Amino acid sequence: MGFREDEFSLEKIKAIDLVDYLASLGFQPEKPSRNGIDFYYRSPIRNESNPSFHVNRKKNIWFDHGQPKGGNLVDFGITYFNCTVREFMDKFSGDFSFHQQISSPPFDKGPIAETESKIMILNDMPLSSYPLKHYLHDRHITVATAGQYCREVNYQIDGRTYYGIGFKNDAGGYEIRNAYMKQSSSPKDITSLVKGAAEVHVFEGFMDFLSYQTMHQNGPGLSADFIILNGVAFFEKARPVMEQHQVIRLWLDRDTTGTAYTKYALSLKKGYTDESGLYSQHKDLNDWLTNKGLVQKKQLKQKIS
Repeated sequence: MGFREDEFSLEKIKAIDLVDYLASLGFQPEKPSRNGIDFYYRSPIRNESNPSFHVNRKKNIWFDHGQPKGGNLVDFGITYFNCTVREFMDKFSGDFSFHQQISSPPFDKGPIAETESKIMILNDMPLSSYPLKHYLHDRHITVATAGQYCREVNYQIDGRTYYGIGFKNDAGGYEIRNAYMKQSSSPKDITSLVKGAAEVHVFEGFMDFLSYQTMHQNGPGLSADFIILNGVAFFEKARPVMEQHQVIRLWLDRDTTGTAYTKYALSLKKGYTDESGLYSQHKDLNDWLTNKGLVQKKQLKQKIS
């Protein structure tokens, strides 16, 4: 069944203020925000006594430190209501939950102060540091594969210098990983490796993309394009690029949000296919690859002994 003209689009839903929306559901912060940006709640999606559910009002995103998981308003809705993306969209046009627009927010937004830490990229170079190579080894990704798509980046946060594996997006920002940190530098965007192939493989994060490339490094050359969302919240932004292809192979996470977006994509009937059955018992493709390697090592050890 198609959408009606008066129905909310995903982008309109995402633009709704999260603090206001949580208030419409009956959730209030434990205390007023000091800076007008950061709000802390007792988690609406699980039982807890101490507030660890954080909303960044400037970015309009949430993060539950007790899970841990987070995202935009749509990600919250499908988790809170345990529904699909399409079902959550229907809530805004039918008789489900968000019945009216909030006329006055529970807190005065006021001017938003710029108080967030900024990541400053100092330089980038070929991957060379042993700790980063060891981290890739632990994730069962070959250094040769990672070296084709990633750089070693040195970056600074609040005057302190760090380094990590940097994966560049289309806007020039980096997704940065090491064994201890998961960071993103501005601007955030998707990464599209598109050369005009008939099919495209879509990954939620670059570690899954590198896992796929590692798995196929000794096989025949693949005639396919690749899109890395760098966060499932960029799914809608990536749709015009994805839907230029005849076949769109989705390798999204098997968590609540990833599964919901996969179901939503399949409902669009525009060539989307779900490839996550390969790792149905795991969080994502890299988790499957890592555990698959552990099983193989265990079986080899049993044969030797």
